Amino acid sequence: MNIPTIDLPRIVVIGAGFAGLQVAKKIDTNQYQLVLIDKNNYHTFQPLLYQVSSAGLEPDSIAYPIRKILHKKKNTFYRLTNVEHIDTEKSIIKTAIGDIFYDQLVIATGATNNFFGNDNIALHSLPMKSLTDALNLRSKILGNFEKALNTTDLERREELMNFVIVGAGPTGVELAGALAELKNKILPNDFPDLDLRVMKIHVIEAAPRVLAPMHENSSEKAFAALRKLGVHIWTETFVTDYKDNIVTTNGDQSFRTDTLIWAAGVKGDFPEGLNAAEIGRGHRIITDDFCKAKGVDNVYILGDAGLIQSERYPQGLPMLASVAMQQGVYLAKALNRLARNKKAVPFIYNDKGSMATIGRNKAVVELKKFRFQGFFAWLVWMFVHLMLLVGFRNRVVVFVNWMWNYFRYNNGLRLIVRPYKRPTKA
Repeated sequence: MNIPTIDLPRIVVIGAGFAGLQVAKKIDTNQYQLVLIDKNNYHTFQPLLYQVSSAGLEPDSIAYPIRKILHKKKNTFYRLTNVEHIDTEKSIIKTAIGDIFYDQLVIATGATNNFFGNDNIALHSLPMKSLTDALNLRSKILGNFEKALNTTDLERREELMNFVIVGAGPTGVELAGALAELKNKILPNDFPDLDLRVMKIHVIEAAPRVLAPMHENSSEKAFAALRKLGVHIWTETFVTDYKDNIVTTNGDQSFRTDTLIWAAGVKGDFPEGLNAAEIGRGHRIITDDFCKAKGVDNVYILGDAGLIQSERYPQGLPMLASVAMQQGVYLAKALNRLARNKKAVPFIYNDKGSMATIGRNKAVVELKKFRFQGFFAWLVWMFVHLMLLVGFRNRVVVFVNWMWNYFRYNNGLRLIVRPYKRPTKA
């Protein structure tokens, strides 16, 4: 591995998501050599993936080059590769480009989709966890309207214009709202000769209500806003299979659709080599209060890959960007203290609240004890997401796009740059 060995302890960070990026930015590279590994050469702002999927933003608006983030930090190296295995006894990471040794290892690899063992859903549904997923979904959505326009088969046209979203968490709710606004405001101008009344948007949720982790009042407001936009919502409903373009459920409902969007389940994602006995709920690695993997002195797990259980969070901390970012900052400070022979303090999560947008002028926000909805909540949602974006350029581009879309009802370029091809086998 072509990384120089110097007289500083080496910290290897796997993953340039919210947690890994905070560690890389905050760690004192006068005290450590930093090596950051990721399978992409960019950081993705995942909360806005749904806007790329619905053609509201271009992909470069929510992605930022890793090398540009780190280029001013000395003793810092980035490598584009996949991690294949971790040897905790020898403190070596096996990657596609060779072995990398570490003194301290930070695993911040996030989460991946959980299809709950259903192979058909895993093969044929469209997830939304990465920039590639979002581009695939955008191509699929736009391509379906082009196909619908060209077919004379009415059943096939309905199938192409029927969209089923599984999961009514923030991702599912926000995507459903974006698709509804496409139907109501954008597509009539793009497809004046297509009867868009045929288009249906269904949201299927296993819980009794949408946005189940949020307060009931926020959930009710989001439900009402989606229904007003024309979205069909099916709660307490499980998807059991997806075959031959038919979505089957645990109830009497079934849906014919060419597009099943999976926003229902996630699980921790991490390389092989860690103790399987310490993998807990949600396929997440159980850690102590210092974000350290149990039984290993020099391996830390952050974000969605890690599971810290407490009296307040018996099922573990929520899989949110705010948790990952706070853990990243915490660990960087803890390692900096360690370099100065100072003791670390346990990680304490500061729950600042949650929010989701349902569309134009519509959002629900919960900040500590305050809950509000509507236009002001929508402004707060926009401000928070703009500030969390990496890079001044991205903030400006996204803000200008949002303002243009708001006043002109003309979001995105809606280009099909690479037509989506459904896989035929795993």
